[in-house]
Amino acid sequence: MKIITRIEDLQNELAPLRNEGKQIGFVPTMGYLHEGHEKLLSEARRNNDVIVLSIFVNPLQFGANEDLDKYPRDMDRDEQVAKNHDVDFIFFPTVQEMYPEEPSVTVKVMKRTNVLCGTSRPGHFDGVATVLTKLFNIVHPDRAYFGLKDAQQVAVVEGLVSDLNIPVEIVRVEIVREEDGLAKSSRNVYLLEEERQEAKELNASLQLAKTSIQDGERNPEIIRKLMTEYLTKATNGKIDYIEIYSYPSLEPIKELQGQCIIALAVAFKSARLIDNIIFTI
Repeated sequence: MKIITRIEDLQNELAPLRNEGKQIGFVPTMGYLHEGHEKLLSEARRNNDVIVLSIFVNPLQFGANEDLDKYPRDMDRDEQVAKNHDVDFIFFPTVQEMYPEEPSVTVKVMKRTNVLCGTSRPGHFDGVATVLTKLFNIVHPDRAYFGLKDAQQVAVVEGLVSDLNIPVEIVRVEIVREEDGLAKSSRNVYLLEEERQEAKELNASLQLAKTSIQDGERNPEIIRKLMTEYLTKATNGKIDYIEIYSYPSLEPIKELQGQCIIALAVAFKSARLIDNIIFTI
């Protein structure tokens, strides 16, 4: 495994491999790797000859009230996780390497951002789209892997590569869950013991909605009300949102049809948790 910090060096390493016909899988991250990232690396390793993991805390996707400097970092652990999953290259650039000057061109995301978590993070997905455009052009991967825990980000990335004709296959990777159904997250460690017991009810509410849909319910408002009542009784968390949209377009719908997403966010005293299910009718 090689750790590379310069764009030119990474491109020089990958070019001959690509010319040999090697398939390149790419997992872009901001580091502080957890089990969700490990699932991405496992999927990438299974289907590609060469694996590139990028670790870059991207300043363009942090808002005015978000502290870039406090974002957790642990390169030693990240390096060990990468070794455990047979990563070939870690791309670990500095901000100066990625943005040597103030960008003269950035990417503006026009759709799929004004819902869910995007409503409270204006400009966030513009930063995500800009850095991913750069990374895709640096790595030129055959496939890039993204977790559905952040389904909105996956939707934005799929729109990005489709609209800009970027030749990379976006691979959706399912949410990694605890035995009781709670979506795994680095934020889970902040939950108090009682909150941790209640947190599993987020997925339970999604499964309740799924059962209702399987029984024939197609009205989003009825499903939303069912979930709201359940979570209000089962937890002391504050419901931030429960939303139902088409997917990946993230457009409002009056009746469930085609591919849809039910997404929710619930704030406990010490952590705000998100979860979702995607399904096709």
